[in-house]
Amino acid sequence: MATPYFRRKKDEMLSWWKTNRLEFNRKLDQFFGSLVYGLSQLFFETGQAFLFGTQSIRLIFQKPSRWDEVLRHMEFIGNKSVIIICLTGGFTGLALSYQIYLGFKLVNATNLVGPTVALGITRELGPVLTGLIVAARAGGAMAARLGTMRVSEQIDALEVMGFDSKQYLVAPRILAAFVSMPLLCAVFDFVAMVSAGLLCVKVLGIDEAIFWDKIQQWIEPGDIYQGMVKAAFFGLTFASICTNKGYFAKGGAKGVGEATNQGVVNSMVLVIISNYFLTNLIRFFYVITGLRS
Repeated sequence: MATPYFRRKKDEMLSWWKTNRLEFNRKLDQFFGSLVYGLSQLFFETGQAFLFGTQSIRLIFQKPSRWDEVLRHMEFIGNKSVIIICLTGGFTGLALSYQIYLGFKLVNATNLVGPTVALGITRELGPVLTGLIVAARAGGAMAARLGTMRVSEQIDALEVMGFDSKQYLVAPRILAAFVSMPLLCAVFDFVAMVSAGLLCVKVLGIDEAIFWDKIQQWIEPGDIYQGMVKAAFFGLTFASICTNKGYFAKGGAKGVGEATNQGVVNSMVLVIISNYFLTNLIRFFYVITGLRS
């Protein structure tokens, strides 16, 4: 009795496939075409932002000096991001340590919760989450500010008055992001580890001496340096991309919004992608220099 039913269903599927095959193939071609186009645009815009950032950062060392602008942008990128970095770091440390504790408790290895949390935060979560948060907050503000200045012709006015717009507007922002990001990453690591220690010792009952001794035993300065180097690179990445998008924005208020959105999205994607390659490059550097086996 079941054979005719399944045969009928098979015939219906074959009939549907014959009818809609061309449409299905067209949709599939559009999907892969848009995927390839999006990736090619990302690579193109990344290269364009890299050249733009390289050209701009060289100008910071030319006269007249803009160190007051660098300090002002460091205050905006760094000081005004401390609160959100502390909140994110604190709850990241709590959540990560609790989940690792639950897993290690199954194999009676709760004494290794401390170094595992410390390695995860200092090497990966600290720089990546700091990069994503600051890229969204400060990078979006950079793109919006420069985009507004571009569409309102303020950048053109600066150039008419004899100012080098890249030296005055772009280079200080990139240098400020490069300097501020490792400091914010260090704050994130510290707050995350303190919160993880409080949870593990005061709530989960892990011996305090064992918790901190294991961290001291397993964590090396290279682990902390690795995260800070990543954070500095992420600062260069999002600052170059967002300033590039804002500097060349066009199309009025709509163009400013699109430039800001594209700058933030591209920055976040590049932070996540580059994190993988930076991890391997730093690991390779440690091995060839003998700093780590």
